Amino acid sequence: MASWYFSKIRYQKEDEAGSLRTIDEAYLIDAVSFTEAEAKCYELIETDASDFNVTAINRMRLADIFTYEEGEQWFKAKLIYFSVDERSGKEKKIVNHMLVNAEGIQQALDRINESIRNFLIPYEVTDINLTPILDVFPYSAEENNGSEISANMRPLSEVMAERTQTTTQ
Repeated sequence: MASWYFSKIRYQKEDEAGSLRTIDEAYLIDAVSFTEAEAKCYELIETDASDFNVTAINRMRLADIFTYEEGEQWFKAKLIYFSVDERSGKEKKIVNHMLVNAEGIQQALDRINESIRNFLIPYEVTDINLTPILDVFPYSAEENNGSEISANMRPLSEVMAERTQTTTQ
């Protein structure tokens, strides 16, 4: 399951008049920890400025993210559905938050309904809010495939063969 981190960066950019403006941007990053989220900010986010700072990183609890080709804005939706507790038999309210990109609120609602149309339990979308998120960076297996192996690392088969050899002597 993905752990999402809402990350804010700040940098200065020169405008057409030649004056410096401070720019704040927000991104959503799939990471294991706050440290990894910050490291990914520095790796993934490209700005025109040579220097930027990560000003905030907060965990964002999301049940799901629905990504579409079209849609510049990211909307966070709050869904409520009811489930029956098996032990007590009481009805229990469950709240989930989902993120979807769309051109507007109506399109965001339509996309959420389309994405969860196979949901067997009746649900209600109670809130849809525009977020300041500019881009979402999900986990990518390719990121780790290109990393170099440290010189002091050896294949497990060599280590096991060496252990077997020392125990038989």
